[in-house]
Amino acid sequence: MTASAHTKLSLSHLFSDRSIAAMFGLGFSSGIPFLLIYVTQSAWLSEAKVPIAMLGLMSELTLAYKFKFLWAPFLDRYDAPVFSRLLGRRRGWIIVSQIGVMLALAGVAFGDPANWLAWTVAFSLALGFAGATQDIVIDGWRITVAPKERQGLMTSWAEFGWRIGNLAAGAGALYLSDAFGWRAAYLCMAALMAPGMIAALLAPEPASDFEAHTKPLNFVAAIVDPIKDLFSRLGPTAVLILIMVAGFRMPGYLSSAMAMPLFKSLNYSNGDIATVTKLFGFWTALFGTFSAGILITRIGIMASLVFGTIFASASHLSLAYLAAHAAGHGGDFWLFASTVSIDNFAYAFASIVLITYMSSLTATEYAASQYALLTSICAFPGSILAGASGFVIERVSFEWFFVGTSLIGVPVALLSWYLWRGKPETQPA
Repeated sequence: MTASAHTKLSLSHLFSDRSIAAMFGLGFSSGIPFLLIYVTQSAWLSEAKVPIAMLGLMSELTLAYKFKFLWAPFLDRYDAPVFSRLLGRRRGWIIVSQIGVMLALAGVAFGDPANWLAWTVAFSLALGFAGATQDIVIDGWRITVAPKERQGLMTSWAEFGWRIGNLAAGAGALYLSDAFGWRAAYLCMAALMAPGMIAALLAPEPASDFEAHTKPLNFVAAIVDPIKDLFSRLGPTAVLILIMVAGFRMPGYLSSAMAMPLFKSLNYSNGDIATVTKLFGFWTALFGTFSAGILITRIGIMASLVFGTIFASASHLSLAYLAAHAAGHGGDFWLFASTVSIDNFAYAFASIVLITYMSSLTATEYAASQYALLTSICAFPGSILAGASGFVIERVSFEWFFVGTSLIGVPVALLSWYLWRGKPETQPA
């Protein structure tokens, strides 16, 4: 990623470049579903008196994001019914997935987790599948519609849009729930998918995506071929690289699973949580996003990986401090705000570093499939372990849980340092 890709970020791109404007809108729609599957929904579940151990297990509702590499190759190869004939392969799948997200959000809205948790679980799983599918095809569109020298610019605008969508799904949903109830909040989130659909309709499509695919359906080849290509290009260090990718965000996934239950246990209101985690958090996360871009251009991607994993893991100590020192009656607002701001900045910083690194590892021919595989590897271990987080807290308390998540980053940082200093050939071009 070149320096110019970061320094030339300008509002003029939204009006002069159709692909950038579309990327911003698609990033917005991509930022909506994930929080509504578990993180924001955990506030609803807490109010419904769902036990803390069950809250930890509910983090597994995002399971589709961990296994999306299984169906990503078929979205690369085959057309969506009806819509792909009109819009092209990738935009067709984007529209289909966005419709799925809207329907699943409506299903969650009409649930009652206090009395019928199974309904909420079923529609949340459907929401995860539709949201993960949307991410696959948006990433595929991003990688194929723009040349490599413009990918930094595309990623920056995608992340900016995602942050705004994330803000809507976090602060917006929490504020709406306080004012009008959770059903109205989720129905409003379904309506907010409309800008992303408009972006998909107006987005340019690579000419290759209008070509009919006549390849026979081969499930094994569709999944195996991208994996074989990735391992052959990464060579002997492939396994170490994938272990590092798997561990890089593990502390963040574990921490995120219990952050909202921590805030609710300290009796912060939905309004305070929304203000701190999403309004304060939006700006600190945005600052983290651009700080990561600047640091990557100054010290390189591998050095940034080492710094990112240390910083992101260490930031969990602020959550441990909050758990140990907050009064537990919704007070200490500025301690709350400072803690969450540190965590949000670190999370955003580490995310951009990892996205940049993983994008550099993909081959053009298998871009969407390999990127989906890498993001699944990144998400899977931490998300699976997050399912046990509630049981851990029942035994060791919130503060020691967050101390433990911070220590996970130590071996990951050492592995990142080894790949950087000991195996410089693993650095992407």
